[in-house]
Amino acid sequence: MTGSPQRERDSPFASSAIYTLETLHMTVAIKSVVPASSIGEAPLLLLLKLRTFIALFAVLIFFSFAAHNFLSIANMLIMSRHVALNAFLAIGMTFVIVAGGIDLSVGSIVGLSGMVAGGLILHGIPLGGYTLYLSVPVVILVALAAGVLIGALNGVLITRLNVAPFIATLGTLYIARGAALLSSGGETFPNLTGNPDYGTTGFPLLGSATLFGVPGPVWLLVVIGLFAAYVAARTPLGRQIYAIGSNERAAQLSGVRVNRVKMTVYMFSGFCAAIVGLIISSELVASHPMSGETFELNAIAAAVLGGTSMSGGRGKIGGTIVGAFVIGILSDGLVMMGVSAFWQTVIKGVVIVAAVVVDQVQRRVQQRFALQKQAATGA
Repeated sequence: MTGSPQRERDSPFASSAIYTLETLHMTVAIKSVVPASSIGEAPLLLLLKLRTFIALFAVLIFFSFAAHNFLSIANMLIMSRHVALNAFLAIGMTFVIVAGGIDLSVGSIVGLSGMVAGGLILHGIPLGGYTLYLSVPVVILVALAAGVLIGALNGVLITRLNVAPFIATLGTLYIARGAALLSSGGETFPNLTGNPDYGTTGFPLLGSATLFGVPGPVWLLVVIGLFAAYVAARTPLGRQIYAIGSNERAAQLSGVRVNRVKMTVYMFSGFCAAIVGLIISSELVASHPMSGETFELNAIAAAVLGGTSMSGGRGKIGGTIVGAFVIGILSDGLVMMGVSAFWQTVIKGVVIVAAVVVDQVQRRVQQRFALQKQAATGA
């Protein structure tokens, strides 16, 4: 005798069959809502986000085979110094670009700050019938102040006089470079070891000191990098910088003091550039007015390669530092291979263009992926 329909539905076999049919129905429904293209875009988006690390491993692998002794400890220590210099500039540049600006004056600030330090150590400050010599810590503070002052000038031109960031910083590029040349008549300030009688010794230690075998500038980079990352991710100032870069008008209506924040980022960029100028002069024990020429290109390349969007509102300090490693390793590797300096400039330009193109591709993929997820959620 056949059992009742209710008993058949309650049997284990029937329950399993019903569950299988419901699962199959849900799977088909989900596949009909989420386009197949979005499934393929997820790995593509991940690759685009990891592009800086992929580039870093690629250049490391390539030069380890193409350049002799590339991975030796001595060469790595030398490269770490070069990377640190580029990273300082790139960190300051990242804040500026995230806020929707650009700073072309950082290379000239490098030269000017070095000349300020060199002039104070060698010639002091003439005061009537005698000369005032400053101690090295005070000299360093004055040189840093010079970099901050040029950054403040950039901020005033952009926020008060409404000059476009590109034009304003291009003008201060020439002003700072001209001031550096005028300070010595175009000559080098040599032999910055200082004079014990005047208390001006110790300046070379800034660039040559080491701790546990690691160069001092690298340790300084760790400190400034951690500080910058904390400011960008954990402080109201960092959130305001991102808000201005994303939508300046909306940030202003929300109560953000846009002009003050912009002044801050340009002054910090000048501060970072002055650090680089001091380190270079300390390492060479000499100051040259043309130091830092085209350094702004390396800084922009490192920031963009690290994921900073040229349109503003997006970028991370960690990515910028990794980008600085890529640019530094690429530059040193090309030198070790004997590639012409002219071709190195061409290659850096190609890297900048490629990084911007990839950034735009990532932005479009992210927007399309977000729209597809929103459509799937709404459905």
